[in-house]
Amino acid sequence: MIKIGLTGSIGMGKTTTGQMFVDRGYPLHDADATVHRLYKGAAVPLIEAEFPGTTGPLGVDRAALSSRVIGNPEAMKRLETIIHPLVRRQEREFYDQARADGIEMVVLDIPLLFETGAEDRVDVVVVVSADADTQRQRVLARPGMTVEKFEAIKAKQMPDEEKRSRADYIVDTGRGLDAAAAQVDAILKDIKRRFAQRGE
Repeated sequence: MIKIGLTGSIGMGKTTTGQMFVDRGYPLHDADATVHRLYKGAAVPLIEAEFPGTTGPLGVDRAALSSRVIGNPEAMKRLETIIHPLVRRQEREFYDQARADGIEMVVLDIPLLFETGAEDRVDVVVVVSADADTQRQRVLARPGMTVEKFEAIKAKQMPDEEKRSRADYIVDTGRGLDAAAAQVDAILKDIKRRFAQRGE
């Protein structure tokens, strides 16, 4: 089975691009969506123990947790120590199920793929990118987003130009949906050709 690692900085259009792979019949494991589920389930008691007062009847209070970890690298590291192993376990379960189902190719949506060394877990890396102005406009249009929060998130992420230089493929979402979809089709065609040549 071919594992495609999909990544990109905040506001680059990764979620929309990921859906394009799903629309073409390739299962996708979304790390962010997994975290959302964990924040309502398995992660709740672990986070409450580490950050008292940041959870409630509905699970983790994201605003309360953010106020404790944003801008605090040591606290963020403690949170990641809780969350990353849980996400990895869910990812392995997804991969094992897809393999059992005979799926030829899956997509792993991993926001911090390079930053966490996750490229070692995938066969190819697709980076979703756009120009800086487009990225900023998209992110600051999100509910509850502030310039401070945006800059803090960006500071944790590898610069876009470095991600692009390390990518096997790039999807530029700054040119519209049709152009992005055409890039996805071309990438899938080339991945299949490459792996067929390798006998995989």
